[in-house]
Amino acid sequence: MSYSENPNPAAEKLLPLPRGGYLLTTSEGQIQFGSPPETIKDTMVMPAGTPQIFVLPFDHFDPSMGISMAEIEFPSYYNFFLKKRKVVVYVHPDHVDDLRTVFREAFVGPDRVDVSSEIERIEGYYVPDIKAEMEYFRGGLTVEDVVDIRKLGDEGVTHGNVRIVPTDSKGFDVWDNGKLVAKVPGSMKSQAKYDLGKTLNEAFIPPEFGITCLGPSHGFDCTQNTSGFIIWLNKMGIMVDPPVNITSWLRDSNVNPKLIDTVILTHCHADHDAGTFQKILEETKIAVYTTPTVMQSFLTKYSTLTRIPASTLMTMFNFRPVKMNVQYNIHGGLFNFYYSVHSIPTMGFYFLYRDKTFLYSSDHMSDPAVLQELHSRGVIPKERLDFLLSVPWEMDIIYHEAGIPPLHTPVSYLNSLPTEIQKKITVYHIAENDFPKETSLTLAKFGIGNTVYPDFEKHEFEDAFHILDVFSRIELFGDLPFKKSKYLLLNVKTEHFSRGDSIIRKNTPGDKFYVIVTGNVSISGVQDITEKVYGSYEYFGEASLVLGVPRGADVVAATSVTAYSLEKQAFLRLIQDTTIEDNIRRIAKMRTGESWTVIKSNRFFRNLSSAQITGLELILSPVTFEKTQILLAPGKQPEYIYLFIDGKISRRIGDGKPEYVKQGSILGDILAIREREPVRHEYRVEKPSRLYQMRVEDFMHFLDENPGVYMEVLFEGR
Repeated sequence: MSYSENPNPAAEKLLPLPRGGYLLTTSEGQIQFGSPPETIKDTMVMPAGTPQIFVLPFDHFDPSMGISMAEIEFPSYYNFFLKKRKVVVYVHPDHVDDLRTVFREAFVGPDRVDVSSEIERIEGYYVPDIKAEMEYFRGGLTVEDVVDIRKLGDEGVTHGNVRIVPTDSKGFDVWDNGKLVAKVPGSMKSQAKYDLGKTLNEAFIPPEFGITCLGPSHGFDCTQNTSGFIIWLNKMGIMVDPPVNITSWLRDSNVNPKLIDTVILTHCHADHDAGTFQKILEETKIAVYTTPTVMQSFLTKYSTLTRIPASTLMTMFNFRPVKMNVQYNIHGGLFNFYYSVHSIPTMGFYFLYRDKTFLYSSDHMSDPAVLQELHSRGVIPKERLDFLLSVPWEMDIIYHEAGIPPLHTPVSYLNSLPTEIQKKITVYHIAENDFPKETSLTLAKFGIGNTVYPDFEKHEFEDAFHILDVFSRIELFGDLPFKKSKYLLLNVKTEHFSRGDSIIRKNTPGDKFYVIVTGNVSISGVQDITEKVYGSYEYFGEASLVLGVPRGADVVAATSVTAYSLEKQAFLRLIQDTTIEDNIRRIAKMRTGESWTVIKSNRFFRNLSSAQITGLELILSPVTFEKTQILLAPGKQPEYIYLFIDGKISRRIGDGKPEYVKQGSILGDILAIREREPVRHEYRVEKPSRLYQMRVEDFMHFLDENPGVYMEVLFEGR
């Protein structure tokens, strides 16, 4: 075959997909380049349908979005089980085994499954044989039966009449019948696409108890978000199997991410775990509750996708391993977990909160006829059968998945239950078209405006609890002594502001300190800053109180705002003789327009929230170097890392030419320093320069508490 360059490839054949990646029409059919999660929802509705051929980019993970660019799980299921054909996936030779590992973890499950250590040995306990259940549902199928993973090396590959050749920019040139028909870009980014559902005009105020549906349907429904939800307990959120792009969805729904600090991960199918890693990378470190077996699958998938060791990923969140027959207190709810019946290890749970009980099935086969069949075939023993048949339908609130059997519970079974039970069941994981017309079941309705608020028993000291809880979530006040906490409760007041209300006016005397409970405030009038926006668990008004100067900015309620306030003298007495006093004075001096501008100009920090910027400002100290000198020398272990403000500083690696750093640049070999290795770079002060100085241990702690920044640093340094 001869190849003749076409100077004007048929660009119209290369279609950018709404959720990311590209689709190319060729003589061999459609070829998809890049496969972010849920792109199958883009292609299913196209005339030619979902493609059979996929070409994956060199980088299988987008650190800026926190998601996979190689999600072939759902396209493979769709092609194999519905179209009766095998997907062909071309991938760089170095990543063939990696991709096979990721797919095997989701389709076949872990190679070894022994959950005996995850069962608390109480009277009547038994250990389910999860491996036997997985093998039954797999029906003898292997990865190779479902997907054909092929190498795509530097020399390119021929598929029928189509030839695909990698370019130096990590893209692809595509030839069809000897003509260049497309130049596929090397940069492939995922794009968030979702329906917001019912929203609110104001910032969301978390309830004492509530449930917000993040998506009601499954991974093949092109009209609805994929299933997941938030349980609100004591005004804090617990995400359950967050769907992809949920962090963007919540931001657009006016929900502060700091209100959600916990994830429950039930299993590792792509429609259930894709949003978990996004949440891990979003802002501050969160807690993830799951079994060690499910966590191992999660780490296997994402360490393979990111090519970052599992041990490093584990530092980015707080793993809370759960066992069966053990109760866990999560934000005041008493949770119990159990292994459900699915094709890979999957757990459901139930909990008691105040006087209300709640059951979530997760993906699960609950039909008694199918369970009896599993028992008769010897897949599950009598003890397992009895447990699975004893569904606690007496629970007050039941969230149950539904779907295609035998991997899921048919909605027809749920619809056959007694009416009084149906009235308590909200059905998830099902398309609206498949929901029965005549039923007492409730179809989950997504959107922050459709949050469910069950009635529940009130506690006598809730107000005091929430005051202490809000202050404890602010790093400065996390170690407030008990004696000071009593003083706080005696002096704090609750204030409410409507949108547009002026809370603080610039150049007026300082009289109060504020902590935002709910809502957002706009801060303006600061030099070099157009506007700052602060949200829940952020504070303002401290500078003029501790420095004895007039107010330095205007603060206006951007939404309805509820805040806790302390009068000036009460605030000063509260922080007196504590470590808070020194830190609050430091942050008051540091919160300037210049520090905000310098931080935002750094590529790792440009997307930090105002709360994260405040945390970084807390560890910065301004320093000036007046004469020519070596600031950091290669082969040394430095005590400080720097953030460049202005002046002239050069950076040199080995014998290379010096480069001059820009405003916001970090001066320090972060990865080497973190691994306690000698730095490889030399930084030299060429002219008088101003910098912000950070102790190495303080900055490493900041990275530990902000996994998204750490991930960006890791990818930059690979």
